[in-house]
Amino acid sequence: MRLDKFLKVSRLIKRRTVANEACDAGRVLINDKPAKASATVKAGDMITVRFGNKEVKAEVMDVRETVKKEEAAQLVRYL
Repeated sequence: MRLDKFLKVSRLIKRRTVANEACDAGRVLINDKPAKASATVKAGDMITVRFGNKEVKAEVMDVRETVKKEEAAQLVRYL
C-alpha cells in the first residue's frame, strides 16, 4: 500500500493530501530513510513522522485498504 494512503487509513495523519505534503517536505521516514508518498508500506516497517518539534514513531503491524475507526489503532504500534 502507498505510504500516503496508509498514513490516512491508520489515522497517523488525518487527510491524504496532508500526508502527501508531509512526504514531499521530507518529514516522513520509513526505516530511518526519507520516503516519498508513493513508497510501499509493509508489516514490520518503522514509520517516523515529524510534526514541528514533535516526533511520532510507529511500527506497522498490519496493512489493510479500509478499516473502521475503532480498528485503526491495531494497524500500528507506537514506540
